[in-house]
Parts: sequence; C-alpha cells; structure tokens
Amino acid sequence: MQKYVVKEIQRPTLALLQQYHQLDVSTVYEAQGKQGIMNSRLKPILSNKMIVGPAVTVICQAGDNLMIHAAIEVCKPGDILVITTAGDCVAGMIGELIVTALMKKGVQGVIIDSGIRDVRQLRALDFPVWTRDILSQGTNKIKGGWVNAPANCGDVTVAPGDLIMADDDGVVVIKKEDLQSTLDLSNARLRKEEGTKAKIDSGQISVDFYNLRPVLEAEGVVYYENEEELLQAKHS
Repeated sequence: MQKYVVKEIQRPTLALLQQYHQLDVSTVYEAQGKQGIMNSRLKPILSNKMIVGPAVTVICQAGDNLMIHAAIEVCKPGDILVITTAGDCVAGMIGELIVTALMKKGVQGVIIDSGIRDVRQLRALDFPVWTRDILSQGTNKIKGGWVNAPANCGDVTVAPGDLIMADDDGVVVIKKEDLQSTLDLSNARLRKEEGTKAKIDSGQISVDFYNLRPVLEAEGVVYYENEEELLQAKHS
C-alpha cells in the first residue's frame, strides 16, 4: 500500500469552531446519537482543558515516529494532531521535543492511541495530550506511514479535517460533513437541559419529570417505608 502525506486539508470555519467552543464532549456525543466517542483508554495528562479543532491524522508503524515528524510540517495553527499506529504500540511516540515543535506551529493538542513520554515536561509546557499509555521506551525514525489518511484512533475512524473535541470526559469526533447538523442538535440539547435544570430548581425530581415510576414498577422495584418494613417483608 502506498504511503503518503497530504499537505492541505479542508478545515472548519472559524465561526463554526467558536460555536463548538461553547459545548462539551458529553453534549456533542449525546446529540449525535451517542456516536463518535473514543474509547476510555485515552486519558488526558492535564485537567480542566478543552480543545476543539480539525484533525491532522498520522498513522505510524509501531515503534516508529517518522511520520509524526513529517506531520509537523503540514500542521497549521489550531490543528489537533491525531496519532495512531499500524500494529499495537505503547512506546513513547512523542515527548518534549516533538511537543515543542508542535507548539511552535500553533497545534492545540494531541490525541494519541499509543504512548508518550516526558510527561512532567509536557505538563510544565501546559500542552494538552490525551494518551493511551505513558512509557519511557523510545522509537525509531525509519519506517514510512501516512499523514492525513483516514485513521482508526480509540476505535473511531477519523478523517483528516474531522472536528476533534476533547475535555475531561474524553474525546469525541464530529465528521466534517455533519458539523452543522451536530451543532444544531447540540444546541437543542443544551436548551432542553436548561429546562431540566429549571425543573430541578423548582423542586421537581427526575423520577417524576422523566416519568420513571412505570419503569421502576415494570422492573419489579418495590418501595419500603423503612428498614423494619423491609425486614418484615423478608421474613414473611
């Protein structure tokens, strides 16, 4: 299979990105039908961070970060680098030097379905990374791969230019062809949540305004007034 680098990709407009910055991962994930969430193995190294931007995708050979170096050249300010490997790998694919170069290019953060190292330095740089593993093991720079090809990261296929949103809840992918529809659905969900918050503020409880009592009854859940009544029921 031919290995390649695509230099230019289609990116979302600034206006669209600004609107997505008003949202969060959980809202977007729910709004787009519980789709696009990367698996729970990917964890942030920093708390209270959120990044939103277009994906520049990288597929490396396991244990080799040559294509990450190739990707640095094509990154633009605001991009998010999405890295995966052909073959399982938890070696430290990026560290302080690569991140310093990415910051120089204006990259917002990295999503990597592999390993990283120099974590203390990356935290000192205040650079957001969501990673599967942390390991000092180094890599080679001798094997070709792909930059801006469709990549499977965290069990989700990411196309170059897809929108990546990452926060403390995880990482979600919004397909570039669905950006406007997902934004509309997310905003509608926010409006619905405001209504729910108003109900809670007024003293209503969720088991009633979600009409959950019939569900509890259908599941055979029995209410007892106190522990004594429960004990009596058990011994009757």
